[in-house]
Amino acid sequence: MRRWLFGLLSLTAAGLLTGTAPKAQQPAAPTEEVDVALVLALDVSYSMDIDELALQRNGYIEAFRSKELHNAIAKGAIGKIAVTYFEWAGTDFQHIVKSWTIIDTPQSALAFAEELGEAPTRRGRRTSISGAIDLGMALLEKSNVTAMRRVIDISGDGANNDGRPVTGARDEAAAKGININGLPIMLKQGGYFDIENLDVYYKDCVVTGIGAFVIPIRERHQFVDATRTKLVREIAEMPRDGEALVQKAQSTGQNPNCLAGERQWRDRMGN
Repeated sequence: MRRWLFGLLSLTAAGLLTGTAPKAQQPAAPTEEVDVALVLALDVSYSMDIDELALQRNGYIEAFRSKELHNAIAKGAIGKIAVTYFEWAGTDFQHIVKSWTIIDTPQSALAFAEELGEAPTRRGRRTSISGAIDLGMALLEKSNVTAMRRVIDISGDGANNDGRPVTGARDEAAAKGININGLPIMLKQGGYFDIENLDVYYKDCVVTGIGAFVIPIRERHQFVDATRTKLVREIAEMPRDGEALVQKAQSTGQNPNCLAGERQWRDRMGN
């Protein structure tokens, strides 16, 4: 018995000496601090025509090229932001074009714009704003940054008609302290799945958080200015040039119809 016990102790000691014993867990690497973690979520459903898709993408490209955005980043408390960019349609169509990127200089902003310009644009069926918000929340959880503010930026031309109700996703984001702002695209009226007053729908049903806002686009020439104004406002968290474009998220005094898109789809498609 003594010989057996001595052998066991010798093997254990040898294991410790050769490094086969369990190692102490290494502390996690510190996350990078940024002023804002910003999710850019763009509608690429079939209700958007090819020209509108190009205008929408170009609005973001030109915004990241602009001196106004570069200055807004530089004037932040930390002087850097984290941004990711994805395109969405229905719940089964979500494509991350640019994963999380730190932008802290004009050069890094220009590089981000360049990569957006080179990426192909895809299109998909239906419109799930709730799915876009859900993906935005998931991406924020995996951003690996410590952000003073977390924002999901929704751009689209229609109401939610796929996935869970948009208010459920919105309220979950609000409970996590995430702001949602909106860029409703209202170039066409009277189309098969258009709804009246999409900006009001966004105000009542989509955006959330302190200072949440909507900037509607009603004319093609507004894409660049509206997108730049929105991004600068989100980064700087204060009014900037173009304030007249902004519609703050305030109640209209009427009961919002946040299931308008689902009802429209059911009435026209039968499911």
